[in-house]
Amino acid sequence: MAWDDKFSGKGGGGQTPPPIDFSKIKLPNLPHFGKGAIAAAAVILLALWAASGLYKVNLDERGVTMLFGKFSSITTPGLNWYFPQPIGKVVKVRVEEIKRVEIGFRSTKQRSRAPNPNAYQEESLMLTKSVNIIDVDMVVQYQISDPVNFLFKVADVRRVLVDRGLIKTVKNVAEAALREVVGRTEIDGLLTTEKSRVQVEIQTLMQEILDRYESGLTVGLVQFQDVHPPQEVNAAFKDVNNAEEDKNRSIREAEGYQNSIIPRTRGKAEQIIKEAEAYREEKIKRAQGDVSRFLQQLKQYRKAKDITRKRLYLETMESVLAQSTKIIMDKKTGEKLMPIIPLAGGLPGMSALQGVGK
Repeated sequence: MAWDDKFSGKGGGGQTPPPIDFSKIKLPNLPHFGKGAIAAAAVILLALWAASGLYKVNLDERGVTMLFGKFSSITTPGLNWYFPQPIGKVVKVRVEEIKRVEIGFRSTKQRSRAPNPNAYQEESLMLTKSVNIIDVDMVVQYQISDPVNFLFKVADVRRVLVDRGLIKTVKNVAEAALREVVGRTEIDGLLTTEKSRVQVEIQTLMQEILDRYESGLTVGLVQFQDVHPPQEVNAAFKDVNNAEEDKNRSIREAEGYQNSIIPRTRGKAEQIIKEAEAYREEKIKRAQGDVSRFLQQLKQYRKAKDITRKRLYLETMESVLAQSTKIIMDKKTGEKLMPIIPLAGGLPGMSALQGVGK
């Protein structure tokens, strides 16, 4: 039976509730404050409320103040004041802190890679320009450059400020930029020589997208941690890379041999040319000397033809007979000339001349 049925007479008892006499209730006496005390209390409360607006901004922070939820100003490090709540509000943003985004893996506190490298393959596996699958692990470092844009134009800021978690906007932009740049790059370049170019291109593209969003973020570094083919074809790619390295080594050896033999050959050719030029100059000078000597002899010949002719004949015969190995003499004068013949020299044919002299 309900309580009001019991006292309304609808139940079995038919009893009614007793009436309440409010005049017999005595309330406690409240203290009586004057107008001065109330004013003093109001001033104290107002002072406490105003004092609660003091706040400190650290060196690596910037304070963003708001009035009625609208941006007011940016405060620098030091002791500052703002209108306390509910009128104003201040949010401190750490602009010097370097944040990280990891694509394809997660680091532990010791900055080591996750124990299961395949746990984040949905982030790291992507297609290259030649429609080959490649596994890319990447780290992005960024920081806040514009606190106002960061607070008012990035959707997941509240959780970042509370627990310093990951900004999903940066992660999504990093994945999009990575897949776009890798999608227009050949796999051989990603595995060998074009890593630096691709990293710079990803950083530039990320910054363009974040600036377009007015996110207030600056990308400081994009770095590949590991770039490799999927595990299923990793061995085949290693064989290809080894062959490529062998080819490059052979090319470098050939270029080294070329660089060593060409200067040597050029030196020899230059030496031959110089020797030929010296030989030419020698022959020219000698010919010019012979011509000069002949002209002088001709001049003397014209002055005394008989004497000069005889002298030239004798000089010529002297030079010709000096090379001869035989001595020819008249029989009549042979006996007189025999004592002056140098018999000790052992001239060829001397035995025959001696017989003739006898």
